[in-house]
Amino acid sequence: MILVKRTALPLSKDIIHRMARECGISDLSAASIREIARITRLLEKEAGFPFVHLEIGSPGLAPPEVGTQAEIAALKKGVASQYPLIDGLPELKQEISRFARLYLNVAVTPESCFPTVGSMQGSFAAFMVSCRRDIRKDTTLFLDPGFPVQKQQHQNLGLKYERFDVYDWRGEKLERKLSEYLEKGNISTLVYSSPNNPSWICFTKKELEIIGRLAIAHDAIVLEDLAYFGMDFRANYSTPGQAPYQPTVAEFTDNWVLLISSSKAFSYAGQRISALLMSDTLRTRRFPDLKRFFSSDEFGQALVYGALYSTTSGTAHSAQYALLAMLGAANNARFNFIEAVREYGVRAEKAKALFLSNGFKMVYDKDEERELAHGFYFTVSYPGLSSSELLFRLLQCGISAISLCITGSSRTEGIRICVSKLCPETLGELEQRLKRLPTLV
Repeated sequence: MILVKRTALPLSKDIIHRMARECGISDLSAASIREIARITRLLEKEAGFPFVHLEIGSPGLAPPEVGTQAEIAALKKGVASQYPLIDGLPELKQEISRFARLYLNVAVTPESCFPTVGSMQGSFAAFMVSCRRDIRKDTTLFLDPGFPVQKQQHQNLGLKYERFDVYDWRGEKLERKLSEYLEKGNISTLVYSSPNNPSWICFTKKELEIIGRLAIAHDAIVLEDLAYFGMDFRANYSTPGQAPYQPTVAEFTDNWVLLISSSKAFSYAGQRISALLMSDTLRTRRFPDLKRFFSSDEFGQALVYGALYSTTSGTAHSAQYALLAMLGAANNARFNFIEAVREYGVRAEKAKALFLSNGFKMVYDKDEERELAHGFYFTVSYPGLSSSELLFRLLQCGISAISLCITGSSRTEGIRICVSKLCPETLGELEQRLKRLPTLV
């Protein structure tokens, strides 16, 4: 239960300004997720009570026993004393391949499936190779809004990128906008998440067909981030081997790399374990320009023994056994992992109602003509306030969130709300704190 000194709210502007200076933050709308988390921790310490945390996408559900018990058993067997194989446990690769067939309806051999240290390493490694395979194609195109750290990875690697907010280019209009970029000939990689972080939009089958077809026409590789696998709760993707399947661009092109994270869908974030899959066709393709950076010009060989090896020398041994157990249970219909995370949709529906009843407006609200699903994130704004001003007022009320500005969104007034840490008592506290906002505007 959250215990709050009601008289301490709202926090004074001076306290927030002082903490922002201490954190080196001059504009809250430009602050990263971790920077917002840091200033929030300092404000909690100063104020003497906890905030309602809506800023960081950390899972709020218990990890599945099938995973933790398998990892414990692996550690007791002594796997910690042995280096893992760079390309992953053979039996895990087999289960990743099965998972793709049963939940995506995608045929991919185990040889093209690899564990990574979270999808963060997966995307980093993919960018290292995909963006260097052709000297003429040196730029990534982000279909924003998106995960800010993937752009930071480009900065770390010295790679170029372009971006546009895809929300204004849904449906048939997407083809015209994508062609505008791809026809320049410099785009190596297309990047997006679906369901999308932060907007929670989901690409339709028609949009995925457009992306896939244009990727073939312009020889671009599509990096599809499935961090929120199956969490478009408007459809039931939870039955292995039966339609509907999680929509994917892999249905329409062989130029794909998929990232399947265990952090959200499997509530296993702390062990940093995920899967990277690529088409068998892409894995075996040869790009002579890769020899500028790697010992092999074969795409898969360069990614595994160049990128993955040089960054972590393999994924933690015990965590691979956890993912093996979770995927095996899901593939054999013994673990309905999607049903386990439906709680996020319940929380989102309740939280949205609280924001809307207190004067907020939805920012991203439709998949073309369909209402967005209730899920891990949603986006809101408050009339008359920029995102920086809104974040400041929310901090005064003991609520933390992030601006859409850092996600590549064109909606500079908007903020992202993550519902993962909302439980019944924090929902009640959120309601009380939101009611204070009009007095500060």
